[in-house]
Amino acid sequence: MNDDSRFAEFIAERADALLRYGYVLSGNPHDAADLTQEALIRLHRAWPRVRRKHDPESYTRMIMARLHISTWRRRRRERLAWDVPEQSQLDLLPSDSEQGLWQALEGLPRKQRAVLVLRYYEDLTDAEIAEVLGVSRGTVRSHASLGLSKLRSAVSDPATAHGRTS
Repeated sequence: MNDDSRFAEFIAERADALLRYGYVLSGNPHDAADLTQEALIRLHRAWPRVRRKHDPESYTRMIMARLHISTWRRRRRERLAWDVPEQSQLDLLPSDSEQGLWQALEGLPRKQRAVLVLRYYEDLTDAEIAEVLGVSRGTVRSHASLGLSKLRSAVSDPATAHGRTS
């Protein structure tokens, strides 16, 4: 089996999971699709080396996390508005009780959200997160602490979690 067919097989097996990961990182489907597409382009360029030395999915997720942070630095909080897609989706939408948490997560600064996603969604250690994001372990712990604190206060105050203030 040649490298291109192995790459195509990897994409067929893992593209949906990578897209979901992009959504958790970015908070919206458009940025998730862009992150996934750009990461897969970069993976294809490095495919022969990555396939032999590393786990391709971990490498792709690392690319996605770094792209997410670098995009934040370039755009400085610019957000695209999006409408509900006309086609139905296979993934279930969050329940009403989960919606507040997702909205609170979306409201976090990008670095804090990335740290929380890598820690709790990807189950990475502080050292691994620091390596992925190119920051110190202390910075990872600081972002995690600040992010969790903001999530706790947003979820404990439902008006804040839904973007309303009294």
